Amino acid sequence: MTNNYILRRIRYTFHYSDAKMVELFDKGDLTVTPEQVALWLKKDDDPEYVRCTDHEFAHFLNGLTIEKRGPREDGVKPKAEYALNNNIIFRKLKIAFNLKDQDILDLLKNADFNLGKSELSAFFRKPDHRHYRECQDQVLRNFLQGLQLRETNTSTAERQSQFQAIKAKSANKKAAAKNDKTNKKSGHVNPYAKDKPKTEKVIYKNPNKTSKEDKEKRPKLSLKKDKQDKEGSESKSDSNGGFSWKK
Repeated sequence: MTNNYILRRIRYTFHYSDAKMVELFDKGDLTVTPEQVALWLKKDDDPEYVRCTDHEFAHFLNGLTIEKRGPREDGVKPKAEYALNNNIIFRKLKIAFNLKDQDILDLLKNADFNLGKSELSAFFRKPDHRHYRECQDQVLRNFLQGLQLRETNTSTAERQSQFQAIKAKSANKKAAAKNDKTNKKSGHVNPYAKDKPKTEKVIYKNPNKTSKEDKEKRPKLSLKKDKQDKEGSESKSDSNGGFSWKK
């Protein structure tokens, strides 16, 4: 983990401007220019990136401590170290933000990183102590993440996800507008579009089905009527021609 990375995280967590960063260096007894700070805050893969040395970064951490906790009673400013490691940086941040061990454990827990109290205390022991333990990058990184969550109530990952969602939504709108423009030129109509033209509703009609009107026009047959007509015909024939006879 580089000094520049921690410098950027602190700057973004507390929304410090370049002028404020210059002021913090000045409180740590180091005069810098806004141009220098801007180069230190650039990402590692930027061609204009400039490495912040341990001595320069130690001045910043001392200035941050004075900013958060005020100057010492005797008025003496702390001396900036020429060599830093994660343990020293972690201890300086602990002092600057006036954190107890339990406070740090809570910050780590908020960042989904669990650490025991004995493991944490080992980071702040002297290097020659038998229980001394080197602080790994992931511990310091999760501490900074938990600190950012506490100060801003949101994480870098969440902000990045929101940014990606907004960017994707904008890209989808542009793609849809481009497709609509292309379809209008070619005369193509999207059948799944919400604003597709309305068409008449087609109702299926069985050609073999007899309609109600046709049923009324068709003559009705009655067996009873046919029987009456037959009997009347036989009776008429008997009276006129004697065609019917009885035994």
